[in-house]
Amino acid sequence: MIEIAEADFDDPGLTVFLQEHLDDIAPTGPQESQHALDVGALRGPGVRLWVARDGDVTVGTVALAALAEGHEELKSMRTAPARRGAGIASRMLNHVLQDAQGRGVNRVSLETGSMDFFAPARAFYRKAGFTDCPPFGSYGADPNSVFMTLALRPSV
Repeated sequence: MIEIAEADFDDPGLTVFLQEHLDDIAPTGPQESQHALDVGALRGPGVRLWVARDGDVTVGTVALAALAEGHEELKSMRTAPARRGAGIASRMLNHVLQDAQGRGVNRVSLETGSMDFFAPARAFYRKAGFTDCPPFGSYGADPNSVFMTLALRPSV
């Protein structure tokens, strides 16, 4: 049974999982075009990290980082390679979007790679309703990046 909860940064398995994410994307493009957060940045102010676990095993992560009033960025979205296609990413995305909406966030944006490696991620986000947008926050135009955004409905 998959459970999603706020991250326990004292969990060594989480640190390993997050490092695997950085290792996965390292060969995909130049360093200046890689915007994944390391563990230290994920612990920073304005960042909320959740972990999907199957028993004692971390099978996914997702974070939201504050950009501006009512606007947050989706970060560190990753499903364990062996568990991809099992609906974990959809559950995590729904979880964080509901959390954001419940806190009055009205827009969630993301940056992902433009390379083939990231094609499944771009398709996943588009299926979830994200649309391409210009760079946001501190990002600049970058041929190695695709920027996407999703407007959230006010919660009732």
